[in-house]
Amino acid sequence: MYSENKKPAIYVIIPAFNESKSIGKVISDIPDLVNETIVVNNASTDNTETIAKEQGATVLKEHRKGYGYSCLKGIDYLQTKANPNDIIVFLDGDYSDFPDEISMLIAPILESDFDMVIGSRALGVREPGSMLFQQIAGNWLATALIKLFYNAHFTDLGPFRAIQWSALQQIEMKDKTFGWTVEMQVKAAKHKLKFTEVPVNYRQRIGVSKVSGTIYGTIMAGYKIILTIFKNI
Repeated sequence: MYSENKKPAIYVIIPAFNESKSIGKVISDIPDLVNETIVVNNASTDNTETIAKEQGATVLKEHRKGYGYSCLKGIDYLQTKANPNDIIVFLDGDYSDFPDEISMLIAPILESDFDMVIGSRALGVREPGSMLFQQIAGNWLATALIKLFYNAHFTDLGPFRAIQWSALQQIEMKDKTFGWTVEMQVKAAKHKLKFTEVPVNYRQRIGVSKVSGTIYGTIMAGYKIILTIFKNI
């Protein structure tokens, strides 16, 4: 448990590709306990960057398309800022997650010395239609394989998650695209990090998903997730 005089900084990293209709809502709902909100503009062709800046976020540019590329850009930005006990929260920019649940998400790190916390949509309340069949089935298969090969129990690969900076440095994230979330979880298991899940609520995103909203995205995401699980064994 952290003492008051060593209170960690909280940083939020938001990968964003063409999220002009939602990014303002996401940023405005982030609680005051967050020290800095970092939006990584991932080659957007709309006003995502302008709106994020107007809302007070730090905006970085990543021209290479890919969820992992965006997250790695945010991590690179924090290399000279973050301290070992600081907490990094990853949050999508489509307003499907509830940013005001950040305090609940980071509580196990602050209060029980966990290294990583996954926000589980499977354990929380999902708005009807917020997750497509292929997402639910894919999560079930991926978490079953992680249990089988890594003896680590997860119920979701949800993008809403928190991790201590020292732990994030330890697992050395590499994935550039669809395998980002599962890579973090299997590496956490391999490095024997202390992790847990908390229920988070989930609603229909604003706009169309770049992954599950297309046949190509669904196939490529599924392939990359399974490949990532096996290659890290």
